Amino acid sequence: MSRVQRGGAAAEAPATAGVAPDNHPGPDAEPAGPAPVVRFQAVGKTFADGTVAVDDVTFSVRPGEFVSMVGPSGCGKSTLLRLASNLTSPTTGDVQSVAPGELGYVFQDPSLLPWRTVAGNVGLLCELHGVPGDERKRRVGDAIALVGLDGFEDHRPHTLSGGMRMRASLARSLTLNPSVFLFDEPFGTLDELTRQRLNEELLKVFLQHRFAAIFVTHSVSEAVYLSHRVLVLSRRPAHITAEIDVPFPFPRPPSLRFDPELVALSARVAEALAAGPAWNG
Repeated sequence: MSRVQRGGAAAEAPATAGVAPDNHPGPDAEPAGPAPVVRFQAVGKTFADGTVAVDDVTFSVRPGEFVSMVGPSGCGKSTLLRLASNLTSPTTGDVQSVAPGELGYVFQDPSLLPWRTVAGNVGLLCELHGVPGDERKRRVGDAIALVGLDGFEDHRPHTLSGGMRMRASLARSLTLNPSVFLFDEPFGTLDELTRQRLNEELLKVFLQHRFAAIFVTHSVSEAVYLSHRVLVLSRRPAHITAEIDVPFPFPRPPSLRFDPELVALSARVAEALAAGPAWNG
């Protein structure tokens, strides 16, 4: 049965190098430190039509920790995000997460309202949550500035590039100052240069707000560059086959992508992804 647990203040989580295939400690074995803001314990999810999407998944995310998930298409990554956000409940096991008001969700599609300006779209969640006008205006301005959309407040979505629309989507969630962000392949449709630039901008936002993050992506290099840890998933039903720590400190310069040790870590993630069991559910 899913439970809701409020998260604490964000702080950078420690990381140590290594790979831990099929070795995911339960709550009693977790190291000392801040309590997790998201925790999965032996979680399984079977849909009404009999499709087994998730099987025996255990992991946790602490305040200020950035965790990425990589896995084959259709393996259940998005289902894991829906479980983390309490949009669906597990069939077996337990999910603990923060309250809905403390969650930010960024999808592959920016989902901007075409008749609203950038400022209007960014302020939408504040409106829905009843944030007073002056405070809403301040939050919208701060979020737009943080994602680099100054000067585009009055533009409508059709006039923006794909990368700018994604920035507006991120800014919209930032206005509520969530303690946990869930990212469902937000940069998957962008060209490589735009994707890399947005990775760098996302890290700047992360360092300023220190939220916890679960980031789903098909890009191994993106996962390694952004994260404290990378979870490698099997084919459906999703099962964690490897957990790889990325021991580089933040902030991370763009040149880190070419560091031999980071490249070697990316290779290990790719090898773990290729070697994962081909479960068919």
